[in-house]
Amino acid sequence: MTIPSIGKVGVWSLELRFGDKARSAAAAAELEAMGYGALWIPGGIDDGAPADVERLLAATSTITVATGILNIWKHDPAELAAWFLGLPDDWRARTLLGLGISHGPIIGEKWGRPLEVMSAFLDSLAAAGMPRDSLCLAALGPGMVALSGARTAGAHPYLVTPEHTAGARVILGPRALLAPEQGVILESDPQKARATAVEALTNYRRLPNYRKNWLRLGFTDAEIDADDPRLLAALFSAGGPGEAAERLQAHFDAGADHVCVQVLAGAQGGDLDVLLPRWRAIADELGLTTRRQAPR
Repeated sequence: MTIPSIGKVGVWSLELRFGDKARSAAAAAELEAMGYGALWIPGGIDDGAPADVERLLAATSTITVATGILNIWKHDPAELAAWFLGLPDDWRARTLLGLGISHGPIIGEKWGRPLEVMSAFLDSLAAAGMPRDSLCLAALGPGMVALSGARTAGAHPYLVTPEHTAGARVILGPRALLAPEQGVILESDPQKARATAVEALTNYRRLPNYRKNWLRLGFTDAEIDADDPRLLAALFSAGGPGEAAERLQAHFDAGADHVCVQVLAGAQGGDLDVLLPRWRAIADELGLTTRRQAPR
């Protein structure tokens, strides 16, 4: 099996999974028509993401549906592999499962050594027949990035900078998939943009995996705790579609194969009626629709 085709740019969205089911299915079809290559949906604290992957696959015909990410503590590897292998052939070809180890404060006393736990989960998936090229890992630290390249299609880092992308590419080498998420705030008012960025970081600042990664990138605990402008500017693109395009290009220049755009527009990112025109503005800026419609 080969790595699913995800194009250069995708959309990462809470709303596609947790929003109104019918509306989000229609939005998925619209995003496909805009020229995006992949739809990334979160796994979260429950085990219901596979059903939402199926729902979005049914609503579309060519776009890949990816998870960013499935919490491996919520899934049995044999059952997950059986679910994937039971999909129709054309759906399997459009499914990419991003897996993550989650965080100690969330998992509690069951928490183990991340690399060992993830390796064991991948062993069980492989034993159940799960193809490695249909998997990627939520990788921040060097060890998990290396594991993602050795055992799966590659890495899907979240809340990172182009500098992190450059470092990950060095670890992965030239062939493994590197698909970072990029937060985008289409807001010209600096104070409104800052408020949106601060809200987006609220639940992540307390998680050690993210803090350690930002410290590795040269930020300080004081900057993280104070929502320092330098940190916010590094993690989020704020302004118009042009600024978003520049940030995506910075990731590509650093070695990314694909960047998934998470548009933030209020609580939980915003509702689909707010998000769709913003996704379209970015697609237009990048020329995605034009390229999709060009003769092959």
